[in-house]
Amino acid sequence: MPSPLRHRAVADSTKVSFFELFFDLVFVFAITQLSHRLLGELTPGNALQTGLLLLAVWWCWMYTTWATNWFDPDHPVFRMVLTGVMLASLLMATAIPEAFEERALWFALAYTAVQVGRTLYGVWVTRGTPLGPTFQRILCWFAPSCALWIAGGALGGTSLVVLWVLAALIDLAGPPSGYFVPGLGRSTTSDWSSIDGAHMAERCQLFIIIALGESVLLTGVTYAEHPGGAETAAFALAFLSSVAFWWIYFHQTAEASAEAIAACPDPGRIGRNAYTYGHLPMVAGIIVAAVADELVIAHPTGHTTAGTAAAVLGGAGLFLAGHLLFTRTVFGRWSRPRLTALGLLAALAFVYPLLSPILLAFAALLVLVMVTAWDLASSHRAEEPEADFG
Repeated sequence: MPSPLRHRAVADSTKVSFFELFFDLVFVFAITQLSHRLLGELTPGNALQTGLLLLAVWWCWMYTTWATNWFDPDHPVFRMVLTGVMLASLLMATAIPEAFEERALWFALAYTAVQVGRTLYGVWVTRGTPLGPTFQRILCWFAPSCALWIAGGALGGTSLVVLWVLAALIDLAGPPSGYFVPGLGRSTTSDWSSIDGAHMAERCQLFIIIALGESVLLTGVTYAEHPGGAETAAFALAFLSSVAFWWIYFHQTAEASAEAIAACPDPGRIGRNAYTYGHLPMVAGIIVAAVADELVIAHPTGHTTAGTAAAVLGGAGLFLAGHLLFTRTVFGRWSRPRLTALGLLAALAFVYPLLSPILLAFAALLVLVMVTAWDLASSHRAEEPEADFG
């Protein structure tokens, strides 16, 4: 049987496969579950819980994306591994609504099955290769973090929150620390330089599409339940906001960043900083914005609550902050349009009590449109698309 490792010399060897697209369907459901959970209770506590669950979902998807960059998803054995990862991820997604209650252990066990099972496969197939030590170190890091996930799920209550936060911190600290393990040393981003930058970029672009698709779905379902004059205007604003998110991400940066990581002498560094970490706040922002759209369509007029304001401004702010860090990592400069937009959103936070929900949503949309217009004007003035990201 041929090796499951990708053959870089073969044309289109790292093209996103149909099985990877099929794999992503599980995470469409997971994103929907997360947005519904956040919508159910607009409190800081629930927002933090949902953010922790999003991190776990993202971590499962992202580590699998790294794996499919190194291993061929059309290889029969690896395809079976991915099928198992899909099943465990689906079980994890079904537990999201009660992940901090009755189904906490269910969520933790499914998360562990994904991370440890896939990594064990990586340890096995990379033995004797340059990637082998990295997978061994990753397995050593997942051992304590997954133990904390399981222990928290079994204990419940306050212990669950404390242990899951500690587990998440371990997971987050793994890549920047090089998965340092006494006796095994640490990995460097140059050890991961065998990744294909175009594949990594395309996979993350597809996840942004998944998140935007869930946003459009929630907007349509909500409007179908609340037809009316003001609701129609709110529906139009929600749709245009989704278009603005798409435009900001895909108009210049998507293609330019793919070219940048492909040409970078250390693509592992960009893969870690810009994609593994940089895309998480963007996905979170789209989810929060979808919740804001539902709230504004359902109640477009009247008093704007603090929860609605946080969703409207926080969704746009998270997305722009993530995109700001993303472009800073890839192109090495700060984006003036995004910095300006974040300042305007912060200013709106002080005046939201004076605005109805639909007017606040309109103001947030104007900020997003300003960024798209600024980018469009910059692209006409510059020969290279990345020249204006800062």
